[in-house]
Formats: sequence, C-alpha cells, structure tokens
Amino acid sequence: MQGLAWEWLLSPLILGVLGLMIGSFLNVVIHRKPLLLEREWLGDAAAYLQDGAAMQRVLGKGAKRLSELAAFGQSLAGEVEKLPPLSLSRPRSRCPQCGHAIAWHENIPVLSWLRLRGRCAGCGTRISARYPIIELLTAALFAAVAWRFGTNPATLVYCLAMALLVAAAFIDLDTTLLPDDLTLPMIGLGLVAAWQQWIPVSLPDAALGAFFGYFSLWAVARLYKLIRRVDGMAEGDFKLLAGLGALLGWQVLAAIILLSSAVGACIGVFMIVARGHGRSVPIPFGPYLAGGGVAALFYGQQLSRLWMPG
Repeated sequence: MQGLAWEWLLSPLILGVLGLMIGSFLNVVIHRKPLLLEREWLGDAAAYLQDGAAMQRVLGKGAKRLSELAAFGQSLAGEVEKLPPLSLSRPRSRCPQCGHAIAWHENIPVLSWLRLRGRCAGCGTRISARYPIIELLTAALFAAVAWRFGTNPATLVYCLAMALLVAAAFIDLDTTLLPDDLTLPMIGLGLVAAWQQWIPVSLPDAALGAFFGYFSLWAVARLYKLIRRVDGMAEGDFKLLAGLGALLGWQVLAAIILLSSAVGACIGVFMIVARGHGRSVPIPFGPYLAGGGVAALFYGQQLSRLWMPG
C-alpha cells in the first residue's frame, strides 16, 4: 500500500500539478530576487562609502573628497532605508499599474490568467503571458522527470533542480544576474544526493563534475579577458555549470558546454544581425547552460556519444 501511495504521489500527473504551483512561486522569485540583491548591494555600497579607513586605504590619506563620499554614503543609506519592506513572501503581489492586490482566486496557476484574459482585474492592464508560460514550463519539467525516473528519490532531487534552473535562467535573462542563492544550493544538492545514492551518479563523479564545471568556464573566461581585456563571462555561469556537473557527473560537461555554446552563438548572431543587438551589450549565458543541463539530464548518454562517438 505504501509503495502504491508513493507511486501515485510521484506520478507525472501529481508532480505536474505541483509544478504548476511551484512555477507560480518561481514567478515571484524571478521578479523579486534581483530587487532584493540590488537593495542589499546598495546598502553595502553606502556602508563602504562611509568607512573612512577603507576610503583612505583605497584613495590615499590625501584624498580631498572623503567627507563628500561619506555624506553621499549616508544619503544613499537613508534612501535605501526608506524603501518599503520586501521579501519573497511579503507584500502580497499587486498590479504594478494600479496597485490592485491579487486575490487568491486571481492567482491560480494558468487558469486565472485565462479567466482574466490576460488582464488585471482592477485596471485592465495586460498581464504578460510569461507568467503562465513559466508555470507550464515548470509543470512540464516536473512531469517529464517523473516519467523518466519513476518512483525513487532521484525524481524529487531532479524536480528541485528543475525549479532552481528555471528561476536562475529567467533571472539571468532579465538582469544578467545568477544569484548564489540558486546556484550554490544546486552544487550542494548534487553532492549530497550523490553521497546518499539518491541519484545515479557516484560521489567522486559528482565532485569532479562540480570541480571541472566551475574551472572549465573559469579558464575560458580568464583566457578571454587576457586576450580581449574585457570580461566575457560572469562567475555565476561557473557556479551554474558546477551545479549541473554535481548533479549529472563530469561525463556530460562537454556535451552541456558544446550544446549551450552552439545554441547561444546562433541566437547571439541572430540578435546582432536581425534585431540590432549591440555587440557591447552582454548576452546572458545562463539560460543556454540551463537548457543544456536539462537536455543532458534526459539525453546525457546520447549527447555524449554524439560529441564523442565510440
């Protein structure tokens, strides 16, 4: 009876419904997490500007504008303190146009958006279709994981990984940021899951995957900076690939890098040529890494044979 219960709870249908609800929460994470980070960074910058000893170490004791910098830091700190409280759970979601508080029946994944015809119930402002798309994407990934891995701990591990990847990919797409709160837990999740044998990856393979995932991209970015004198990739990308390596093993890293680089290069060229995207404007790499990781999760062996036949 217990086995049947778990088989039902971890079925594609149930996990698909759970994915819809998780996707609704991920919409909040994608919107608010960057704001929370930037508030924190502004607060840190304000405190640093008011640190006279640090300013003297950096600018020298003879610097003439130390008092002006301290005053600006104090003013900036005051502006940050005036901002309304914000967290992932509070305040309740509201329409940014009219401030209409979203009621529970207006927040049912996908169905509410369809019932409202994609518009705010208060002012009629259009609600982006990306909200239900993220909910459906998360549901599809959860259901696919359940179908692929069945009734075992790997299903829960990979569903959690899918949620982290969706949030990280869309935050990077919007802001070119990859928060440590999403990438570092993925590394820990992979290592712990391998250690406890919840996933079909040994602990040595997971550890090597995390190591080579981070340092392979670090080496490429370092070489690019030495040659071009500009940053070509951010540290968040290193950590994201390290998390994928920990979850899937070092064996699939080459496939993930090659697949994500090929897709990223094609889309980048299209954006520059067809959309007039500035060459100096960074193109986030996280979504392509996330897509490569999802492909490797479901088709890792086939991709490895494609890149390394025989």
